[in-house]
Amino acid sequence: MYKNLSQEELAEVKIQLENEYQTFKNKGLKLDMSRGKPSSEQLDLSTGLLNSLEGVKSADGTDCRNYGGLDGIKEMKELFASILDVETENVIVGGNSSLNMMYDAIAKAMLLGTLDSEKPWCKEEKIKWLCPSPGYDRHFAICEHFGIEMITVENINGEPDMDKIEELVSSDEAIKGIWCVPIYSNPEGTTYSDDTVRRMARLKPKAKDFRIFWDCAYIIHHLSDTPDKLLNLLEECKATDNPNMVYMFASTSKITFAGSGVAVMVASKENVDFLKKQISIQTIGPDKINQLRHTQFLGDLDGVIAHMEKLRASLEPKFDAVLEILDKEIAPLGIGQWNKPNGGYFISFNGLEGCAKRIVALAKEAGLVITPAGATYPYGNDENDSNIRIAPSVPPISELKEAVELLCVCIKLASCESLLSN
Repeated sequence: MYKNLSQEELAEVKIQLENEYQTFKNKGLKLDMSRGKPSSEQLDLSTGLLNSLEGVKSADGTDCRNYGGLDGIKEMKELFASILDVETENVIVGGNSSLNMMYDAIAKAMLLGTLDSEKPWCKEEKIKWLCPSPGYDRHFAICEHFGIEMITVENINGEPDMDKIEELVSSDEAIKGIWCVPIYSNPEGTTYSDDTVRRMARLKPKAKDFRIFWDCAYIIHHLSDTPDKLLNLLEECKATDNPNMVYMFASTSKITFAGSGVAVMVASKENVDFLKKQISIQTIGPDKINQLRHTQFLGDLDGVIAHMEKLRASLEPKFDAVLEILDKEIAPLGIGQWNKPNGGYFISFNGLEGCAKRIVALAKEAGLVITPAGATYPYGNDENDSNIRIAPSVPPISELKEAVELLCVCIKLASCESLLSN
């Protein structure tokens, strides 16, 4: 373990690592693990979607080529309802991007307020948002875009610090919401316990229009035969007389085609009715042809599960490869910790304090692009400078292994440099 080495021994190790690093640099590599995108191999599994359309009418006779169907066609609403374990009356089907629906929900609240708002959020003196971290950088970017002040809440064992959240929301009416990726979280790959979900539902916010943005992006993206299970927050909110507090989101972006999927928002019936009135001014209806072909290609929930098993067969070996290399190269040295997720798209690595930016810079110089250090925290500010998000999905497994081997050399070298400087 590096911490047990003398300064002289560390210096010798550093020289050896610099030679290994230079060998990688000489290869002229161009490797990318910066985003959690589906690989071409995964996308190919949905090629049948392009030829799946049989007729243009939905189950209730709606001509999907025409205007209308503001909240989605019957089959698509039913399919999402079965995936998320909700009623169809709680479902609004949107375009191809759940991120767009999240952005839009905040934009509407800023301009017009929510069902429970006394005035539009833009009329408030200040808007604040809770951000469990490490978290999803694009969530944080939405807040920053709208000038919403972000409050970092540290995750404890992969779950948000509920004591801190309860304290904050009950005492500050400027806090209007919280970001959550509750199952196979981005980037830690953890799933909220039943107790955490129930405590979320029992929150007593000072702001009457407080909203939990519950991003279920990976709810069926399992990587094992014993998948995680997530308690239904919408039902828990109903049971605690907080039915309007949650907005749930998901999409098929990592199920079928990332750029041509179908997104969904789930909320209470009252929220849905309120939002549909706003949406009716915004659009005359979403792309119902795309919804129809998705339901014809995927079928029912059993069809989705069968399709996800094919995706798992592509993705699981990549996660196994990354974890195997980290276990072999880094674990014995005591210079990093990481999660072993049961699903999702990411592995969250925590190196020695003060090393993440250096690791990322070394990797980039040698031809490996990874998510910028700090991206998993609001304003890109990881105070410990230790967290790095690893996204194994895109590269072919041969390239992936080389990328992770290079990453390990960068982790070792940055760690050596840090320990020598102390």
